[in-house]
Order: sequence, then structure tokens, then C-alpha cells
Amino acid sequence: MLNKLMITGVGGFVAGNVVLQAIDEWEVHGLARKPIYPPMKNFNFHTIDLRDLAKLRAVFSQVRPDAVIHAAAIADIDFCQSNQQIAEEVNVGITRELSLLCAESGARLVFCSTDTVFDGEKGLYVEEDLPIPVNYYAETKIRAENIIQDSNKNAAIARLALVMGLPVLVGGNSFLAKMRQQLDAGKTGTFYENEIRTPIDVVTLSRALLELAANDFTGILHLAGNDRLNRYDMAQRIAAQLNYSLENIKSADSSSIPGRAPRPRDVSLNNDKARNTLHTPMVNLQQGLVLAMSSRRIKNYDNSPN
Repeated sequence: MLNKLMITGVGGFVAGNVVLQAIDEWEVHGLARKPIYPPMKNFNFHTIDLRDLAKLRAVFSQVRPDAVIHAAAIADIDFCQSNQQIAEEVNVGITRELSLLCAESGARLVFCSTDTVFDGEKGLYVEEDLPIPVNYYAETKIRAENIIQDSNKNAAIARLALVMGLPVLVGGNSFLAKMRQQLDAGKTGTFYENEIRTPIDVVTLSRALLELAANDFTGILHLAGNDRLNRYDMAQRIAAQLNYSLENIKSADSSSIPGRAPRPRDVSLNNDKARNTLHTPMVNLQQGLVLAMSSRRIKNYDNSPN
């Protein structure tokens, strides 16, 4: 009998990929607001607005998961800045409820946090560095981290670097998918030279999250790739590897964009702890792009409106 894994936010880019990596080894229960998944082996879909905490408790009681990967969040930094109450309800309130449910039931919890909890003034942050938020999205993630650390003794907090890959069904927040669409259409893509990251491919990330769901690591872990580079250099390398012309890759400074919520400059993550803790290898940009482009996806599935 397979252990039960609950995954929140399966309509999104990251959680959708985790589902397809998990269904061979787990009985997966995916939670999202809209039923978008076709029938798959070992997969059960639950339609739910996670802010309905009574329904969340009912689904949790029905499933009785052995582990939970909590990937659902409002990750749009500008939206969070302008809609702080909603961001608080989703990014903090839901996390608080899930942490308590897991602590009460003994279920393992893996929480997806973010590299942007840091202010970006240092770079190559280690897990012990003090988070300093520069926008409201980061504030919500830091509060969620603190809630888990205070309320749950069987939880892993995974801080995710910029995730590279392709969605399995709907769009989600995939910069690689958006970049390919632009370049395929012959459009110019603008990428920021002043934002430095350590990108991780979605396949490596999914495998690492599933490993954390199955092991007994507790505390904070940085899940990031081995290369530290700015978004413009990243785009150039990706375009070259995928045989696109570099003429449509343009650089820009994100600090010059009016009305944009503040972003940290350099939130590159040191991944030494992950490399020493996990069996899943952290890889460089080139290796990660190969994994991302060849990753398992749902094929021949029509998600268009009737």
C-alpha cells in the first residue's frame, strides 16, 4: 500500500510537476480551486478554496495524509504588495492551519518558501542568515516560516530559488515557458541584469521536495542550482542552448520600472547543505535545462474550454 501524499496548489507550475514525479511512488491527493487534471493512476483531485479552513480540515481528515507538500501561495510580488489582506490569508493563514493539522495528526510537512525572504545585499545566503524582507510577499513567507518552526516538530522548510521548467498543464508562473513563447513569436525578451539568482530546474526541485517528504530532515534547506548569475546572462545561456538567436535577448534594469514593488538585488542561495543532506543532486544551469526540457508531462490532454 502506497503512502498518502497531499499536495496543495496543483494547478500551479511547481506543484503540477511534483504530482507527475510522485504518482509512481505515492498515493497523491492534489488540492486546487479548479478541477484541471485528467484521470491518472494513484492520483485523486480535491476541488477546494484553501481559504475555506473548515473544508480544508474536512478534506485533511478524509485523506489522512502521511505527508503534505504545501506549494500553494500567491507568489505575484506586485499583487501581494497591493492586496495585502488576501496575501495574508493565503500565504500565512492557510500555512498556519496546515501546520497545525500536520502537527496534530503526525503528518510530515514540507513547506515551499522563497529565496526572496532576503534583502539581496549579500548574496549566496546560507540557511542561518537572517531573513530581511523588502516587499510584502517576503513578509508573508517569513511569517509562515516562523509559524511552522514554532508549531511543528516534523517539518522541512524549503526555500526555492528561481524555478526553471515547463508547466505540465496550464501556464503557471514559468519564466522559461514565457521566454520560449516570446522567442518563437520573434518578439524581444527583456531580462534584468540587476537581479541575481541561483536557478533550479523543476525536475530536480520536484525530486528534492519528494525526498524531503519521505525523510526526517527538519529545519530550513535551500534548494538552488549550482550557478549564480543574473537574469540576462541566464536568458542568454538558455537561448543559446535551445538554438535561439541572441538578437532578441535584451537587458534592462528592473529598478527603473515605475509602480513595481521592491525586489532584492542578489538572492543567490548557497546550496551546500542541500548537497550534503539530500540524495537528489543539485545541478548547474545547462544540466537543469536538459532535465527541464525532457521532463515528464501530460500529453494529448486538451485543457481548452468547451
